Amino acid sequence: MIRLIGLLKAQGIELGRYKIHLATTGTTSPLDAYLQRTFKEWQEEQHAKNFECETVIGLIHRGGDLWLFAGVYRILSVEGAKSEFRYRTELLPGQDDLVGRIVVRFKREFRNSYIWGDKYGSQLEIAKLLELPFAIENFKGYNKVRLSHKDLKLIVNNSEESWRSALSSVSGIYLIMDKETGKAYVGSAYAEGGIWQRWRRYADTGHGDDVKLINLLEAKGVSYAEHFQYAILEIADPLDTDKQVLERESHWKKVLMTHDFGYN
Repeated sequence: MIRLIGLLKAQGIELGRYKIHLATTGTTSPLDAYLQRTFKEWQEEQHAKNFECETVIGLIHRGGDLWLFAGVYRILSVEGAKSEFRYRTELLPGQDDLVGRIVVRFKREFRNSYIWGDKYGSQLEIAKLLELPFAIENFKGYNKVRLSHKDLKLIVNNSEESWRSALSSVSGIYLIMDKETGKAYVGSAYAEGGIWQRWRRYADTGHGDDVKLINLLEAKGVSYAEHFQYAILEIADPLDTDKQVLERESHWKKVLMTHDFGYN
């Protein structure tokens, strides 16, 4: 079992007298701040002198006992009074290949979000090392899906839980838009695994075994799939048969004229 503290020390990161920040709430969520690349600034704003230490390890809650490693920060100074404090921090060097890639397992059995490392640091287990730094928001709703091919691959390769859970539970009609030409492809997913299972094929191959998309990528190269954008047109009723889903797919193909001007 690999521990986070052991890995950090192996990287030459000196923690000194440190705290662990279990980031869960705030005016803006810590995950949103991380995705917007403002986690450092988000963490620096505190309502108490929570960082009376040399360094702080930032962990962002990802559900259950899992936390995303957001880096080790050196505390430089603090200003403010009462309930408004502003810290000045710096991200320690040697973490470029770690921040956003390490998923830590830690069972939090208390409300305190600022805990001392000498007491709890040994409990931080590395649950997973992501292939790429986490860079995807949680699933926000079927009518808000708009994914680049790069983002789709990130979601699938990391088996991002909120997306996997939402997309694997439904059948429906989806749209792939070629942003380079404006041409579109309409498809359907209705087998076991729903849209998630179908979109995994696009993440893996770029073409999803669709004939015209296969021909397109053979002509232009597999990297051309980076021009694709994915969206959901319609979620099927749970009681719909496969035939009914296919009928809705046919409807959208006619509406968007993808047989005449697209890739169907």
